[in-house]
Amino acid sequence: MPSTMARKIWREHTVRTSSSGEDLLYVDLQLLHEVNTPQAFDRLRAAGRTVRRPELTLGTEDHNTPTIDIRRRIADPSGRRQSELMRANCAEFGIPLHRLGDPGQGIVHVIAPEQGLVRPGMTVVCCDSHTTTLGAFGALAFGIGASQVEHVLATQTLPMRPLKDLSVTVRGTLPAGVTAKDLVLALIAHIGTSGGQGHAIEYRGEAVEALSMEARMTLCNMSVEAGSRAGLVAPDATTFAYLRDRPGMPTGADWDEEVAYWASLRTDEDAVFDKEVTLDGSTLSPYVSWGTNPAQSVALDQCVPSADDFDTVEERAAATRALDYMDLKPGTAMRDIAVDTVFLGSCTNSRIEDLRAAADVLSGRRVADGVHMIIVPGSAAVRRQAVEEGLDAVFAAAGADFRAGAGCSMCAALNEDRLRPGQRAASTNNRNFEGRQGKGSRTHIVSPPVAAATAVAGRLAAPADL
Repeated sequence: MPSTMARKIWREHTVRTSSSGEDLLYVDLQLLHEVNTPQAFDRLRAAGRTVRRPELTLGTEDHNTPTIDIRRRIADPSGRRQSELMRANCAEFGIPLHRLGDPGQGIVHVIAPEQGLVRPGMTVVCCDSHTTTLGAFGALAFGIGASQVEHVLATQTLPMRPLKDLSVTVRGTLPAGVTAKDLVLALIAHIGTSGGQGHAIEYRGEAVEALSMEARMTLCNMSVEAGSRAGLVAPDATTFAYLRDRPGMPTGADWDEEVAYWASLRTDEDAVFDKEVTLDGSTLSPYVSWGTNPAQSVALDQCVPSADDFDTVEERAAATRALDYMDLKPGTAMRDIAVDTVFLGSCTNSRIEDLRAAADVLSGRRVADGVHMIIVPGSAAVRRQAVEEGLDAVFAAAGADFRAGAGCSMCAALNEDRLRPGQRAASTNNRNFEGRQGKGSRTHIVSPPVAAATAVAGRLAAPADL
């Protein structure tokens, strides 16, 4: 039968199917970070189990990472304890770990692809919802819970019910200045935070195919914000070019054989999706969130909506609460909203292309008085490359704070990088929930170019506004 890409990968990894319809999936790679995994190791130890395939597991320290100085002691006692447990657990069970200060350390979803660990057709899991990022390579990648982490550690398998398939086709060409971040915000505003619930999203169409690998990672990263369990892009020449020189890649005839398999993973022409969405990419413009979930977003050239603009009682109630929390008045032009802080980073937008985009805007300009712009690279490797390209000098000349350490930083606010109550930020992270970037914080999700332009203008702005 004709099959979608996600179904092909799922089928190839199904060990068996239970009488209840639950499949046991083989897992090619499990990624770990310090926050959500200590209890999994405790349970593993209590049951007297070992890690079945430690070489198919990789840990990194990212969430609690001090970014001002990577050598600093983690200030928060609980965060410090999480990192200590991560080191002890990985050492005991023989799992490779990128500790603070290691050249391979960084955000888990950033280091895995840059180190060549993710390839088309793989199944990848991590105790982190934004594992969807890695679907950009045509992999089936999704977040799991702590008890599931233990199951994968012990068996290298995971019991799951099959996902439905959602096709998101983006026709046309994205206009200049419109990024993958704007595209995914527009999609979530269109289908809502539950529009992809129970589905794996496959991103298709000319606009998606034209995206770079790093842009595709941004797109897939925020699939979970639409309620989806996974997001995928079919592997193509762009994918193969990115992977070609990554560590551990095959060469010669072995490379050709791998590429031939990867190319076969595309959705069959006659395959049927459970749900389909089509967007016209040529009509999009820079997007920014106004509320407290990513679906509460509008084009930058629009105004803050009123609760009366929404159809259902639930939507109107959510809008009223969001407007109150964000301290915004309906009808206010988005470009009139001033910010205190600009954050460029997170697993969504902390790769070298994101830093380059910000540097292009900041070059020859200065961050506005009273605005603190924080730039946190997604990995130690990204930071090294930024320095090699001279981006650090551009950031310094502009008055931006380019951090020495790589990690999640203000996205999760689990270290010292956080907003104070009432502070407002333009942020390239993926979530704008109440208190996400610090108690009482107010977050506007934006793309890297908009973040940089906002830092210069002191209010929400696009590069064209400068």
